[in-house]
Amino acid sequence: MNSQGQRVGYVRVSTADQNTARQLQGCALDRVFTDRVSGRRADRPQLDALRAFVREGDTVLVHSMDRLARNLDDLRRLVRELTEQGVQVSFLQEGLTFTGEDSPMATLLLSVMGACAEFERALIRERQAEGIAAAKQRGVYQGRRPALTTAQARELASRAAGGESVSALARDFGISRQTAHNYVRYGHPKTSAR
Repeated sequence: MNSQGQRVGYVRVSTADQNTARQLQGCALDRVFTDRVSGRRADRPQLDALRAFVREGDTVLVHSMDRLARNLDDLRRLVRELTEQGVQVSFLQEGLTFTGEDSPMATLLLSVMGACAEFERALIRERQAEGIAAAKQRGVYQGRRPALTTAQARELASRAAGGESVSALARDFGISRQTAHNYVRYGHPKTSAR
């Protein structure tokens, strides 16, 4: 394997205002790819860009397994895909590096730790749902505030009907393309089941 490969970081945060710097703080990197999307979403353009960018001899550094993958199957697939290209994958929090020439124990650790991360995310979602249900019962749950006011939503719909692109509208209103698309399609920021 080429020892002159690049050190490439991958960072994923769930919201635009989360701090990305702490995930790979102190790591010397040649390039960093950062996605600002929920881990449950399959569309992660910067992860796709990283996959197209890396070459044999490179090392991909990720803060933790749950930053890279949505679930255990996704994690195993991504690690296998990268290591088959001759790319090492290092998870800093877990202290694990995968090279494609891994021992059966390393493969087991990937599966076990990935399953633990997936289980932990499921517990967090369950506790969050229970907390929301309890708050609703007490009458104190307000839900998420809409991204746009009623007037802004009407303006967005009107401009979309006039032919403006959803991407341009999303930039103008400071919202994601998906949120803008939902306002155009449904008249409100419909949330999908996650």
